[in-house]
Amino acid sequence: MKRIAGLLLVAVFAGAITLGAYKFFLEKDNFTIITQDNGNGIVNTSHTPTSYKGSGINDVDFTMAAENTVNAVVHVKNITLSKGPTTIFDFFYGSGGSTVPQVGTGSGVIISSDGYIVTNNHVITKANQLQVTLNNNQTYKAELIGTDPNSDIALIKIDAKEKLPYLAFADSDHTKIGEWVLAVGNPFNLTSTVTAGIVSAKARNLGKNQSFIQTDAAVNPGNSGGALVNTNGDLVGINTAITSQTGSYVGYSFAVPSNIAKKVVQDILEYGNVQKGFMGIRPAPVNTRDAIERGINNIDGVFIEYIEEESAAQEAGIEIGDIIKKVDEIDVHKYPDLTGYLSTKRPGDTLKFVIDRNKELLILPLTLKERLTLVVPEMGLEVKNLTEQDKKVYKTKTGVKIIGVPERYRGYGLAGKVIIKIDEVEIGNIDDAYNAFGSISKYGKTIITMVGSNGERDRLIFQ
Repeated sequence: MKRIAGLLLVAVFAGAITLGAYKFFLEKDNFTIITQDNGNGIVNTSHTPTSYKGSGINDVDFTMAAENTVNAVVHVKNITLSKGPTTIFDFFYGSGGSTVPQVGTGSGVIISSDGYIVTNNHVITKANQLQVTLNNNQTYKAELIGTDPNSDIALIKIDAKEKLPYLAFADSDHTKIGEWVLAVGNPFNLTSTVTAGIVSAKARNLGKNQSFIQTDAAVNPGNSGGALVNTNGDLVGINTAITSQTGSYVGYSFAVPSNIAKKVVQDILEYGNVQKGFMGIRPAPVNTRDAIERGINNIDGVFIEYIEEESAAQEAGIEIGDIIKKVDEIDVHKYPDLTGYLSTKRPGDTLKFVIDRNKELLILPLTLKERLTLVVPEMGLEVKNLTEQDKKVYKTKTGVKIIGVPERYRGYGLAGKVIIKIDEVEIGNIDDAYNAFGSISKYGKTIITMVGSNGERDRLIFQ
């Protein structure tokens, strides 16, 4: 027993000696310094709450959106016939040159199971024949249903034996800057291709008061007419244009918002043409010396410089100098914000406008009307429908008043006169004038009958 106790005592002393040697000779000093926190050790650099998911880039899954989209995007082939080079035989035998087919291509989006397809107007323009190839390589002849050159949207249709996969229109007004999107096209008949990017901007104007969604998803010429979808696979736009000096993608691409495309399609199917509702205003131009001198160049909103007679704006009580800040639930920072929203509306629709008048906010209801003015083809005259006062002054119940004359015709005294007839066609309104001027032959002569404010009739022979 004493022997066991002795061995235990020796073991304890040996362990103590070993531990002491390790602490003294081998272990390095490791200090933790604790100081008092004065409350300024944490600095907030942003008031934006951060996500527990971090950057979120790796959390985005494009696969479902791609799977739901690729089979609804098609290849569109436009075949046009043009005259080829004239040979010496054509000169003697008078054939006028041979006919040469030219082929243009683009993409399209199936929007119904029975074969309606949305594409760009510039993809199908002047087509003698249209062909559509699906993602499964089946090819069909397509019929042109209608177009709207202003929005660059066209509607075509194919007759397939089976029901087709299609995409439904989403609400593009809810698309946000920075949101992930996919550009899906079927370029050069390679079957559908998918590229990814974000929404870079909204309400972009490319020169004709259009309102485009800008994205950095790669879009090349063959992708025109293809789909822009969000990560849920919802159709938020129709890819339309790129900005590039080379003709290839360099970082900017543009899409017609789905709300505009949807409205154009509905109008074509229901009315046969596009119904456009107008306010009858003209905004003050920005980035001009006059705008800078008047202090309106950097205004947040649309500064109204001109209001047409008997227009929707005039009837709503809007005045020159008012600033449009909001329409319905859409904030208006610049003119394309306004025109983009109006492009989704029709005559007779009532909208709620928030107006800044002398720094006082007013809410005014406005009911859109049909267009009162337009520029006619060929001559480029700007004409307007007659007001009741015009009818009394000019002593006519029909006709259109000339309110704008191109420089080449300003020596003819046309401004202020009323056109009542083109050849033998009576002109009742601006739509009649547009159709009549559009039918003018370049190889014949046209007689334009007008009446002045003094009641005298004039005739202009246009060749």
